[in-house]
Amino acid sequence: MAGNAPNGPEADRAGLLWEAAAAGDEYAAVDVVLAALDDGVDMESLLMDVVAPVQARVGREWAANLITVAQEHTITAVNERVLAALAHHPAARDAARTSRQARESAAGAARTRGRVTVACIDGEWHAFPARILTEVLRLRGWTVDYLGAQVPTQHLIAHLHRTGPDVVALSSSIATRLPAAHAAITACQATGTPVLAGGAAFGPDGRYARLLGADAWAPDARSAADRLAGGPPSRPAPSRQAVDDLPHLDDQEYTLVTQSAPRLVRHVMDGLRERVPAMASYTPQQLRHTAEDVAHVVDFLATALYLDDPGLFGAFLTWTAEILTARGVPARTLLPALDLLAARLTDFPRTTGLLAYGREALRTAGVPVEAGPAVDVTAVPSPAVDAPGGSA
Repeated sequence: MAGNAPNGPEADRAGLLWEAAAAGDEYAAVDVVLAALDDGVDMESLLMDVVAPVQARVGREWAANLITVAQEHTITAVNERVLAALAHHPAARDAARTSRQARESAAGAARTRGRVTVACIDGEWHAFPARILTEVLRLRGWTVDYLGAQVPTQHLIAHLHRTGPDVVALSSSIATRLPAAHAAITACQATGTPVLAGGAAFGPDGRYARLLGADAWAPDARSAADRLAGGPPSRPAPSRQAVDDLPHLDDQEYTLVTQSAPRLVRHVMDGLRERVPAMASYTPQQLRHTAEDVAHVVDFLATALYLDDPGLFGAFLTWTAEILTARGVPARTLLPALDLLAARLTDFPRTTGLLAYGREALRTAGVPVEAGPAVDVTAVPSPAVDAPGGSA
C-alpha cells in the first residue's frame, strides 16, 4: 500500500527524508516531516505522498543494487520511527477528532465511522503498509485495532470474536503468503466479518484478492479509506470453503509439492553440485545462500500451483533474472534449477507446465537458454524480499 512517486514539493520532502533515513539519522528524518506539518501539509498527504514513497523506494534501490540489505534495514527502521512520531503528533489526533466531529454533526449522533481490525497475514513481516493504512483510517475517523506483523490466523479470529469489528483489513506483501491469506480470508468471513485485502501480494490490480474471495480490495491506504467511506462491505455468508474458490487444488499437486519442498531443495542442490564443479569450493555461507535461493524458487512454484497462475512464476523468475544481472551474475544460472525440478516432477502435469512456462519467460526476457559455463550462483542475497507480489 505504498504511495505513488511524488511530484513538486512532496518530491523535495521525500528526497530530504530519504537522505536522512539513508544516513541513519532519525532525528533529521523526523525534522523533515515536522517541518512539513509546520508548512501546512496535511497529515494524510504527508503519509501517502512523502513517507510511503520513501519506503517504496527502498525496494527499488535494493533491486537495482544501489543499496545493501543493511542499508535497506536502516532506512526502514528510521522510516518506522518517522511514522511513529507522526502517529503520536497532536496534528494526527486533531485531524481524527475533526473527522469524527464532522461525521457526528452530519449523522446527528455521537459515533465514529466504525471499527476496523488491521493485521498482516501469518508469515508476513512487512508491516509498514498496514501501519500506513492504520494511521490513514484513524485520520478519517475510524477506530482501528492494529495487530501488526505476522498474526497467526487463530489469534486473529479470537480477536474478531472478542471485538466484533465492522471489517478486517488484511495486508500481505509477499506472494508466497497468499495460501495463508486465503485461509485467513475464509476464516474471517466465517465469523461474519467482511475482508478488505491490500498489499502487493494481491497483485497490482487485485486479481488475487478477487480469486481468493476477499470482499473488497484496495491498492493503497488512501484508496482503502475511500472504499470504506461509504461503509464496510456487506457481511459475507459464512459457508464458503477455501477449495470452493480454487477447484484445481483437487489434483493435490500443490499439497504434494509443498510437502516435498525440503526434498526438492536437496535434490536440486545435489544436482547443482554435479553440474557446477565450482560448488566443490563453496564456503558454508555460499552453500546456504544457494539453498535459500533454490527454496525461493520452489516456494514461488508452489504458490503459482495454488493460484493456477503461470504468470506469477514467470514474473518471479524474470524479476530474479534482473536482480542477478544487476549484480553481474549471468541470469542463465536459474536454468539448471528449473531443469532439475522438471526432471524430478514428471508425474505432475500442472507443475511441469509451470516450469516450462518459466523457462520460456526467461527466454522471452532475453536470458540465453543454451548451456553455458558454470558460474557462481550465490552472488546475491535472498531475492524473495521484494519479488513480484512483494514490497519492502
